[in-house]
Amino acid sequence: MAEPAGRGPTLIVTAVIFAALGVTSLFTPDYIIPSPRQMGAAIVELLTGQSRDLAITAARLAAGVVAALVLGSALGGLMGVARPVARYGKSLLFILSGVPALSWMLLAVLWFRDTETRIFFILFIVVMPFYALNVYEGIQALPRDWTEMLEGFRPTRREVFRLLIVPHVVPYIILTTKSVSGYAIRMIVFAELIGAAVGVGARLAQAQGMFRIDRVFAWTILLVILNFALQAAIDFVERRMLAWRPAVEIR
Repeated sequence: MAEPAGRGPTLIVTAVIFAALGVTSLFTPDYIIPSPRQMGAAIVELLTGQSRDLAITAARLAAGVVAALVLGSALGGLMGVARPVARYGKSLLFILSGVPALSWMLLAVLWFRDTETRIFFILFIVVMPFYALNVYEGIQALPRDWTEMLEGFRPTRREVFRLLIVPHVVPYIILTTKSVSGYAIRMIVFAELIGAAVGVGARLAQAQGMFRIDRVFAWTILLVILNFALQAAIDFVERRMLAWRPAVEIR
């Protein structure tokens, strides 16, 4: 498996962005671009007084993504081994993925009274098709030589699933999780912005209403940090689960 990328480029890009914000803040009012010092003070203020909202958003994110991963992967696996399910399942998934996220948000507000149910539904219905389609495509990409070789040992269906299908689709599931993590964070913040009283999205709306641009920047920075933490966790899982895969270097 390929070695994880170094953190040097990320730190350099982060430093450049903060330097640019710092320079820009010297020539603009605080209500447009606050200084890095004001942003830092706002981050400390939020972490000491409103960290519960960040934890709530992270918990909602985990619940929605895990449910989408489990059920989407199960649907994709079923589509991969049953042609009739694949024909109708692909049509359903294409329709679901073609509905704008804003439409799902508005429908969730109209359909569900409970806030947590709304947010869970929005995140699940938006993310699940990615897992289902990618797992299905992963099964379709199985090399024919592998299936013929395994069939020579007369395996049971459970052994085919455990020894061939699961190891092959795990990289697809991990790649999908990497791809949708940032998108899922944006979706859950939008959902909280529309229909929640607590969470980062709700606090962003509150900060906007109070003209606290420093808090808007602070929450944004915390969400970026959350995304970095999530990506690091996924990288760790990838290194552990795909340690058998050799590194590929193109020269």
